[in-house]
Amino acid sequence: MTATDPGLAKVLKQKDTDQGSGALYAARAPVFPRKIDGPFRRFKWAVMALCLIIYWGTPWLRWDRGAFSPSQAVLVDMAHRRFYMFAIEIWPHEFYFVAGLLIMAGIGLFLVTTVVGRAWCGYACPQTVWTDLYQHVDRLIDGDRNAQMRLYKAPWTLSKLARRLAKWSIYLVIAFMTGGAWIFYFADAPTLSRDFWTGTADPIAYATVGVLTATTFVLGGFMREQVCIYMCPWPRIQSAMLDEKSLLVTYKHWRGEPRGSLKTAADPALKIGDCIDCHQCEAVCPTGIDIREGSQLGCITCGLCIDACDRAMAQIGRPRGLIDYCTLEDATREAHGEPDAPVLKTMLRARTLIYFGVWAGIGLGLLFMLGTRTRLTLSVAKDRNPEFVQLSGGAVRDGFTVKVRNMEDRPRPVELTTAGEPGALLYTDDMDERLARPVLNLTAPADTTLRLRIYVLGPNGAKPGPITFRLTARDQARGHDRGQDSTPSLFSTPEGNGQ
Repeated sequence: MTATDPGLAKVLKQKDTDQGSGALYAARAPVFPRKIDGPFRRFKWAVMALCLIIYWGTPWLRWDRGAFSPSQAVLVDMAHRRFYMFAIEIWPHEFYFVAGLLIMAGIGLFLVTTVVGRAWCGYACPQTVWTDLYQHVDRLIDGDRNAQMRLYKAPWTLSKLARRLAKWSIYLVIAFMTGGAWIFYFADAPTLSRDFWTGTADPIAYATVGVLTATTFVLGGFMREQVCIYMCPWPRIQSAMLDEKSLLVTYKHWRGEPRGSLKTAADPALKIGDCIDCHQCEAVCPTGIDIREGSQLGCITCGLCIDACDRAMAQIGRPRGLIDYCTLEDATREAHGEPDAPVLKTMLRARTLIYFGVWAGIGLGLLFMLGTRTRLTLSVAKDRNPEFVQLSGGAVRDGFTVKVRNMEDRPRPVELTTAGEPGALLYTDDMDERLARPVLNLTAPADTTLRLRIYVLGPNGAKPGPITFRLTARDQARGHDRGQDSTPSLFSTPEGNGQ
């Protein structure tokens, strides 16, 4: 949108009136981006296609985990409290892996912003991707920029109503596909799809799809750049991470100014700059800003203005790069006729190296923990009341609640043993006390937690006081290979009651 567009003069005049009167609200001036082709536009096409394919296609990928685990490659299984990502399975007590990934994502955004500015906002942010998709729908139904502007100011007729209904219907379909895809990350996609369309899915599935459909329809279809400029806090955070070495979309004013029309630029005596004031950079901007006014909150660093300006420069025989990706340092050098600094030198500086070091350190730490984590865990809780029972023969018995967590997709033969209390015997609620033995053989079901009560029977004449011993669970098939865990506990006697 430009200030010279006659189709929006009335809206802009009203906006100026609102602002001049001190009104708390100024009417939105709609943005009608012009179609453009170029390297950055094609890159945006590729990123948008990749993001949509990943989002809509991932729930349908299959991954064979055996007979006892779900076969969906990426699944947040809320019912069984699991998170699956291909060969990785995360249990609730391992949520630090998810927290670590979120921290890595945040630091990764800091790193990308420091190096190439708001590249996330310009290409991969969901608001950007869906807004871009909806803007292509606008061009499909209403035509390019000029046709959209004419239709916008035209009176409501049956033809205009039909176009609006057709466009909004496509909006709604895309929004419904967006909300519908989201629920498939939380249940088996084929099964949930069948249940959803037959009306037998859980009500929360329909509610989730409804909310996400509505938000996508409104935010992507109508609010668009307002989300980026007013609602999203990220642009304000990113501005604190940019410095003179960050790559930004920059208008080189020393080269473009003073501006003049194409006719005046042809006269060398007027000493007009390269900018012919064609407003193409402004016309293609998805947020409607004029990059020639300098860095501003509405710039999402998508680079479409570079494509438009390079095309205009080619048409008038001027060198490209009047609007370009460059750092403020390079812009200053170029203004003084000095060569640009090497891009690699710009990227490999203290701030980016620190961000990358922290990011890589967290990632390597997560990989190490992932590779060394045990797939069999044991937790023991001692009975508090009674703390012990002294049997008629003089032996002492303590009760414990034991949880053996089998994190593999197969049943595992497990043996429980004690260490630290010589002669101690074990038995469960299902066993006779006379069958107590030093080793208990159990079967831990696949991908679940086996909960049982066991009793530790101390020998006659056990020393007084609380005795620390270790209870160990070991996979008989694997032994120490990620198949063993032990935990300390206390064995109480009449002379000293351990707490």
